Amino acid sequence: MRWKFAATLGAAALLTVSCNNLVDPSNNVTDTFTGTIPVQGTGPGHFFSSDKNGEFSIKVTELAPNSGVFFGTILAQGPTNGVCSGNLPIIQQNSFGTINTPVLGGSFLAGSYCVFLFDIGAFTVAQTYTVQVSHP
Repeated sequence: MRWKFAATLGAAALLTVSCNNLVDPSNNVTDTFTGTIPVQGTGPGHFFSSDKNGEFSIKVTELAPNSGVFFGTILAQGPTNGVCSGNLPIIQQNSFGTINTPVLGGSFLAGSYCVFLFDIGAFTVAQTYTVQVSHP
C-alpha cells in the first residue's frame, strides 16, 4: 500500500513540474504575417518565439486571388538568429490547408519557430496570404 501512495505522489509531482510555465490558450498572443506563395514554390518563412509552454494554432485568414485552392503549411524549428531559411527541422506539416480553419496546432514548447506556406501543385498564379499564429 505504501508503494502505491509513493507512486501516486511521484506521478503528481512529475505532472506539476511538467506543467510549469504552461499558458492557458485563452491567454495566447497572436502574430499576423503576410506574404506571397509563388506557383510551385514556398512563401517566405515567418519567425516567432515564446518562452512559455502551452498550445498553438495556425490559421490562414486570407488567400488571394483564389481563396478556394488548397495549400501547404509547415511548422519548423526556428534558428537562434531569427532567419527562417535553409534546411530547418520540420515539426508539423499539412498539405491540404484551407482558409479560416486551423491548418496546424497542438502542444507547444518554449522556443523559436518558423512557419511556411507552399503551393501543393494547385496554383495557377501566385497567391498572397495572411496567416495568424496563436501561441503562448
